[in-house]
Amino acid sequence: MYTLEEIQKKVSQYFADEDFGSRLGGLYEPIGYALSQGGKRIRPVMLLAAVDLFGGDIEQARYAAIGIETFHNFTLLHDDLMDRSPVRRGKPTVYRKWDENTAILSGDAMHILAWQYFLKQPNKNLLEILQTFGKTCLQIHEGQQYDMNFEHRDDVTIDEYMEMIRLKTAVLLGGALKIGALYADAKPRDVEELYNFGIDTGLAFQLRDDLLDAYGNTATFGKETGTDIKDNKKTYLLLTALKKGDDKQTATLKALFSSTPDNPASKIKEVLDIYSQLDIRSEVEARIAELHEKAMHHLDAVSCPASAKEPLHKLACSLLDRNV
Repeated sequence: MYTLEEIQKKVSQYFADEDFGSRLGGLYEPIGYALSQGGKRIRPVMLLAAVDLFGGDIEQARYAAIGIETFHNFTLLHDDLMDRSPVRRGKPTVYRKWDENTAILSGDAMHILAWQYFLKQPNKNLLEILQTFGKTCLQIHEGQQYDMNFEHRDDVTIDEYMEMIRLKTAVLLGGALKIGALYADAKPRDVEELYNFGIDTGLAFQLRDDLLDAYGNTATFGKETGTDIKDNKKTYLLLTALKKGDDKQTATLKALFSSTPDNPASKIKEVLDIYSQLDIRSEVEARIAELHEKAMHHLDAVSCPASAKEPLHKLACSLLDRNV
């Protein structure tokens, strides 16, 4: 069995060994740029940890790990363009460093490369693995569409928001774990419990990201903060505040989230002041803790020794321990 740190080191080495930028620079150089920035690489680590959990050979899932991270970064290239995000992992986003067309085309190439990576290594469960990956890819696009739809709606509910982030964020964590379990030929019940562990961890992770966007430090968060407020995003924080606030607070928030001032600093401050009045941070922290507890119940239900689950337990805790 590997420790979390050993798995993380393997993932880093896998990407260090890949040459993404040697062919046709305008297409592949941005791919190398995006993938060389590292980040947390949560999804390939989860995939390999799941293989190891059930006694599989993680080297047999090497290219699946690269593939799932390549797909994830493809979505980031397009998301950054759609959201007009200038910074990712502390560096200029691909569309800002190159241009919009490059972000689209290189992102499309990454999507294709992801599938090619999955096809590099045979496995008796490869058909189910590819079906899981395909379903996950489509669900993420559905989540992105929900997110876009919410921009034009004033009646988004908390339940709808949770479903959107389940699709946009959580299913890729759950999918990575399920794929890893399939590589190791785990029992169906264990595969399902591990998938649900990933879903609840992903939901909690996204709510932590919502908090970090509002209250985090740009230097440690790796991207600009306050962008959800500036861009009028319907987040868990806003929806909770609208549900909890009095008539005046609700009216003020609705007016602020309908505005696009040239200098958004005062808008961000006014929104955060209302969040503080309503103690929204505590509300979100409580929901994160609830989801984390559910995730741990699913992990506990997997029929493997507790010591074997330590890498996944440690990884899930580290994702939620990020400071705001």
